[in-house]
Amino acid sequence: MEKRIAFVTGATGLLGNNLVRALVESGWVVRALSRTEAKAKKQFIDMNNVEVIIGDMNNVEQFSNALAGVDVIFHVAAYFRDNYKGGSHWAELERINVKGTADLVRAAYASGVRRFVQTSSIAVLKGSPGMLIDESCERQAEDADDYYRSKILADQEVKKFLATRPDMFGVFVLPGWMWGPGDIGPTSSGQVALDTVMGKLPGLTPGSFSVVDARDVATALIEAESRGHSGERYLAAGRHMTMRELIPIIGKVAGVRTPVRELPMLILWVIALLQEIWGKFSGKPILLSLATVSLLKHEADRSRFDHCKSERELGLKFRPVESTIEDTIRWYRSNHWL
Repeated sequence: MEKRIAFVTGATGLLGNNLVRALVESGWVVRALSRTEAKAKKQFIDMNNVEVIIGDMNNVEQFSNALAGVDVIFHVAAYFRDNYKGGSHWAELERINVKGTADLVRAAYASGVRRFVQTSSIAVLKGSPGMLIDESCERQAEDADDYYRSKILADQEVKKFLATRPDMFGVFVLPGWMWGPGDIGPTSSGQVALDTVMGKLPGLTPGSFSVVDARDVATALIEAESRGHSGERYLAAGRHMTMRELIPIIGKVAGVRTPVRELPMLILWVIALLQEIWGKFSGKPILLSLATVSLLKHEADRSRFDHCKSERELGLKFRPVESTIEDTIRWYRSNHWL
């Protein structure tokens, strides 16, 4: 039996590399999109059945030839640097997340691809604080920060295309705050893990989060392609947690002391402002941006998600957060980050 071919954008990222590994383990051949050969070598040097495609969501036409013969596209790539660079990045968010997604789904169809899995986000949903949120709880684009708005608009581009092409299968998977091994970015979760273990975390932030293992999200993407219904959204948000619950788990796993005091919002605004000024002049990533503080304030206790649909239709299950943290810290230590 001939192996199916999957095209994965954002293949070297936290979710992307875990998706590539899960696909290969399931018998797929993967074409993995990476912006640089160096990143691809870091992630996939020891893997068979992975063909690295060098390209960027800024220019879909550049790699569109590689879509020929593909059975399904898993669109994972997204721009989210406003979370750790500070400042305004709407031009990049719109160009990569919105226009790039629209260009990709059109290029896919033109190349003969008829299956498309869109990695959306819990950002496209909203409910009242304390409410159990499901896939029907729409967030309006005008009620969103720049990153959230870009994800809403990106999904709309895919939905509009699906409405005009009934022979095109498309589904949406909505992850929460992803953690796990292979986070070479690192993303915000990896940075929190590293800073906690190295004693750089100044205190606990308020608010709440929905914490999920990137490997469980990868499973959700694969199951959505094979078991999902076209046009439907599936949550893969994970477990509702506060930093007061999460940080001690990191400390226990790593064997380090962790902060116990929650930082007041005013202090967070000051820290974020100083961090953005430092980041602007140093060019280095920052731990806390003004966008992140604003998100903490406005999304507090809006991280309780109802996974009944994903559990019922995709058979989705989540591993314990403790297991995810253990694997994350182990990966950083084995790769000499710690």
